[in-house]
Amino acid sequence: MKPEYKLISDMIETNSRVLDVGCDDGTLMEFLKQNKNVDIRGIEISKEKVQTCISKGLTVIEGNAEFDLKQFPNKSFDYVVLGQTLQAFVNPELVINELLRVGKKAIVTIPNFGHWKVRLNLMIKGTMPVTKTLPNEWYNTPNIHMCTIKDFFKFSETIDFKIFKSLALINKNVSNINNSNLFTKNLFSELGIFLIEK
Repeated sequence: MKPEYKLISDMIETNSRVLDVGCDDGTLMEFLKQNKNVDIRGIEISKEKVQTCISKGLTVIEGNAEFDLKQFPNKSFDYVVLGQTLQAFVNPELVINELLRVGKKAIVTIPNFGHWKVRLNLMIKGTMPVTKTLPNEWYNTPNIHMCTIKDFFKFSETIDFKIFKSLALINKNVSNINNSNLFTKNLFSELGIFLIEK
């Protein structure tokens, strides 16, 4: 299980309605169902992963968040979760706006391209970095928008959403991110976890 799942779970109130966007094989959905007693649904682009979720008894539909979130009514969920996939969308702005239309709040996690290992790898080797949170080579990565924690803060101001809570994951250590420590967290964090609202 990914270390951020517990952090995501801690941000979600018990008995909430939750939508997991890009739910993969349903591991987070199962975890939330067992630990938070939530009413959870999922949307996933991979037909095989949708079948895996359904075989686990999870309610998941096949779809692409960039096009298919429009089928959900406004504020139909308390929380919408988007885990480590924002950077893979052609239009992240549209996706964030849809998350915050469909859900009262959204939880977004991003691999931090500003991490010092990523910067060092690019500077010394001169090649696109491969790390634990960025495991693919440049030619087979799903990531098309390289985003840092600092970028995400700026993004919130540009498209006007509020970051209600922000956490940095460094190894398995968790800490809060704020404007006064943003430079440091952007340099040392592998993952950013954000609770956002309109």
